[in-house]
Amino acid sequence: MNSLDAKLAQSILAEIREEEIVAMACDVINIPSPTGEELQMAQYMQTALQKLGLDVAWQEVEEGRANVVGRWIGTGGGKNLMFNGHMDTSNTGREEFLTGIGYKPQAVVKNGMIYGLGIYNMKGALVCYTHAVKALQRAGVKLKGDIIIAAVAGEIEKTQWGEFKGKEYRGYGFGTHYLVNHGVLPDMCILGEPTDMRLVLEHFGSMWVRISCTGIYVHTAFCEGREEMNSIRRMHQLMTAIMQWITEWETKAAYGGKKAIVNFGGIRGGHAWRASRTPEKTDLFLDVRVPPNIAMSEARRDIHRVFLDLQKQHPDWGLEFETYVSVPGARISEEHEMIKAIEANHERIMGKLPEREVVTWCSDASVLSRYGIETVNYGPSSGPRDAEGEKVRIQTLVDITKIYALTAAELCVVS
Repeated sequence: MNSLDAKLAQSILAEIREEEIVAMACDVINIPSPTGEELQMAQYMQTALQKLGLDVAWQEVEEGRANVVGRWIGTGGGKNLMFNGHMDTSNTGREEFLTGIGYKPQAVVKNGMIYGLGIYNMKGALVCYTHAVKALQRAGVKLKGDIIIAAVAGEIEKTQWGEFKGKEYRGYGFGTHYLVNHGVLPDMCILGEPTDMRLVLEHFGSMWVRISCTGIYVHTAFCEGREEMNSIRRMHQLMTAIMQWITEWETKAAYGGKKAIVNFGGIRGGHAWRASRTPEKTDLFLDVRVPPNIAMSEARRDIHRVFLDLQKQHPDWGLEFETYVSVPGARISEEHEMIKAIEANHERIMGKLPEREVVTWCSDASVLSRYGIETVNYGPSSGPRDAEGEKVRIQTLVDITKIYALTAAELCVVS
């Protein structure tokens, strides 16, 4: 049973306006903000939150990048709820191979949908947060606890490595790490990642691994009899054992009905501009998904054992092993008051309880939960991305704005 008074709930819902949600959604899509280029989007969010009369803080995480934190301060004595969303987009909008309208930073509204880069992941959620708070204010609601809207930089799954340096590679919780390191510590958090309005109570973590081998560097004409010393051929041999480990890991570490997927994220060796030379080194890059019930250190030991066996077999191959991303999984109890509030308000608006799902993607819940901030992923999207790119139904944005507003009122306690 929802504890929010029915008359108050109705007055809040009456203040949510579809045309305003659509207008802001188009605005944010039209601001390109790939990782490392979030400044203009941050400035927009700063203005939007200031217009709500929130106490707005500007956290410069590095030159040209900032988090924007708006706090609606309650009367005191209640719990504080954060709505957190990243401003950087999954793609830049400049990729020539992504041709759909939803992969570009230009909003298109048609057939009850909004298309455009970022609407799905996850600017749509930032819009819904903003209008949920606006509805509460219009309805004259007074809360004991604070509501925080945090628009953060650098969440997309990417990282610096080797020659790939610079802010365009600093993702994977970059902004949210700064956020919590600098005093933003609510009791609980809703992440509006694109979950199709499903409750994601648990998600996998991710560990990126590099395994490398060396070989001879010699002209093609002089490699006869030494072909097996080619680093690419050597890597091909190593991959037999690695593939076997992947098969075992994906089954052994399966969780919540999902395989612990291991992706061959990249391989490089040799010189395209000089194929007349054998490659002196080949690197293999793996993305290992790690369930929330397995420690990252344990997962690392598991694949490192394979490497050590290969190193013993091939002591003169110059084998190298490195882990260069370690983002743990996250989970929240189904008994948490935030979960119960979301479920009750979802049922109020949608007429049924939300589905639950365990996912293999990561979110900033990995960061927040390590600071004792109970976090759930629950956000607006409309099916997986396809050739058209990112898109969300307008009605979905409206519905989840209603649910966010009612949930915030319930959790932060009407004074």
